Amino acid sequence: TPEAGRDVMAASICPACSEPCVEPRLLPCLHSLCTPCLRNLETVGEPNRANTALRALCPLCDAEIALPPGGLGQLVPDYTALGRGGAAGTTGCDLCADGAAAKRCQSCGVRLCLFCCQAHRRQKKTASHVVVELESSRDCSQAGKPFFCPSHPSEELGLFCEQCDQPMCQDCVAERHRQHPYDFTSNAVHRHGDSLRELLRSTQQCMSTLEDVLGQTDSVGNAIRTRAEAVATEINAFARGYVKAIEEHRDRLLKQLEDLKVQKENLLHLQKAQLQQLLLDMRTGVEFTERLLTSGSDLGILVTKGVVTSRLAKLNSAAYSTHPNVDDSIQFSPQERAGQCHGYEVFGAVICKAVDPTKCTLHGEDLRSARQNELTGFTLLCNDTTGERMGRGGEAVMVTITHKDKKDCAVKPTVCDNGDGTYHISYSPEEPGLYAVCVYVKGQHVQGSPFIVMVKSKFRKHRGMFHCCTFCSSGGQKAARCACGGTMPGGYQGCGHGHKGHPGCPHWSCCGQVKRSSECLSGFPSDRSQRSLLRTVEL
Repeated sequence: TPEAGRDVMAASICPACSEPCVEPRLLPCLHSLCTPCLRNLETVGEPNRANTALRALCPLCDAEIALPPGGLGQLVPDYTALGRGGAAGTTGCDLCADGAAAKRCQSCGVRLCLFCCQAHRRQKKTASHVVVELESSRDCSQAGKPFFCPSHPSEELGLFCEQCDQPMCQDCVAERHRQHPYDFTSNAVHRHGDSLRELLRSTQQCMSTLEDVLGQTDSVGNAIRTRAEAVATEINAFARGYVKAIEEHRDRLLKQLEDLKVQKENLLHLQKAQLQQLLLDMRTGVEFTERLLTSGSDLGILVTKGVVTSRLAKLNSAAYSTHPNVDDSIQFSPQERAGQCHGYEVFGAVICKAVDPTKCTLHGEDLRSARQNELTGFTLLCNDTTGERMGRGGEAVMVTITHKDKKDCAVKPTVCDNGDGTYHISYSPEEPGLYAVCVYVKGQHVQGSPFIVMVKSKFRKHRGMFHCCTFCSSGGQKAARCACGGTMPGGYQGCGHGHKGHPGCPHWSCCGQVKRSSECLSGFPSDRSQRSLLRTVEL
C-alpha cells in the first residue's frame, strides 16, 4: 500500500534512543548513532592534556573508542542507515508515492514506478535520462537519492580518492584532492569490496570458531554442573554415614561410661557395706568392753575376759583397705583411635586406667653408669595400680640429676614421651663422679627412685699399638720400649716373646692391657721414653 511504502522510506531507527536517525555516524566499534546521541557520549580520560585523544564509551557495547581530533563531525557517515529501507519491503515511487518503485533514473537518482517511468521519458527535460531496472534487493537498497558532498552540498559523491581513502565529488578533485589518484566509485568498490569480502570471510571463520568454543564452554559448564551435583550427592551421603557412625560411636562410649560408673559405684557400695559392718562390730565390742571394765565386777571381768579378748583380737585382725578400692580415674582421650564404625574410622576412647608411681619401673643398660660428655639414658615404664602397662602417654614426668659432691653441678635431662606408656630420659654429664637421679610421676618417686649413677671419666683411647712384642713391631730396634715393662738381653729396652716381663699374649704398647677393646689405663712416659714409644707406634 502507499502507506506501507512511505513507512519503509522513513529513516532508520537509532539503536540508542529509539528515535529516527538524524545524520547517523559510524563509531569505530561499527555501531551507528544519531547526532543527538553522539553529542551525549560519556567521555573518559583527560581531554585537557596535550596530545591526548578524546575517548568515549559506546552506549551499546561499552567499548572505549577514540574520537577523531576534528570532533564528532569527522566520524564516518553511516550510509547504510541513510539508504536503509529497500531491503525491508517494497520501495515506493519517489514521484507519486503511490506505486512500487521498479526503475531508477541514473541522472536524477529518483526511484520510479512504471507509470511515472513512462511520464519521465515523455517529458522534454528528462527524455534523455537513462533509466535502469531495480533487479535485486541490493539495487533497491542502493537506489535511494544520491549522497552529496559535505564540502560541496550541490555535488554528488561519485568519485573515490585512493590516497585519502574516501569518496569525493568533482569539485574536491580540483581542490583538496588535486593530483591524488582517484577512480569512479563503481570501479573502486570492486577492488575494495574484494578486500572487504576477504576480511569478511576471515571474520566469519573466527565467528564459527568462537561459536564452537562457546558451544564447548557450554558443554563443559553443563558437565561441571552435573559433576558438581554428583559430588555433592556423594558428600551428603558420606556426611550422613559419618554422622551416623559418630552418633553410634558416641552412644557406645556413653554406654561404656555408664557401665564403668555403675561398676565403680557397686565396688564402692560393697566396700562401704563391709566397712560399716566392721565398724558396727567394733563399736559393739568397744561398748561392751568399756561397760565391763567400768561396771563389771572382778569376777565378771575374769569370767568374760576370754570371750572379749577373742572377739577384739578377731576384730583387730580383720583385713580392710585404708583407701577406697576404686578411684575417680575416668578420662576421655579424643585422639585415640577407636577402630571403625560402619566403615568409617572413629576416634575417642574412655580410659579408666590411672598411673601408680609405685608400680612404675626403670630400665636400661646405662641405668647406673655413664661416661663424661657422652649421651646416655634410660627408660621409664609407667604402669597402673594393677601393674599393667598404661599403653598411653601424657603423664607428668619429672627427672632431676644432681652431683653428690658438687651441689651446684646439675645435669638437665631430656624426657621424651613415646606415647605408649614409656618415656626415654637422656642426659650428658659434664663432670665425673656420683650423681643422684630422682624420677617423679605426678610428684611421687617411682619404683627404684632415687638411685645413684657412677659417671666415669671420658673414655681414653689407646695411643700405642696392639702388638705381639716390641721386637716384632719395631723391626728389631733396641731403643723401642713397651709399657708392659718387658726387656730382652743385648740392650733391647722393649719386650720380646718368651723374655722377661712379656705378658705372653698380644697387648697394648701404651698401657700393657691385653684386651684389645679396652680403655687406656695409663699415660705415656715422658721425654725420651715417650718418643721411643711413639716411634714404636709409627713403626
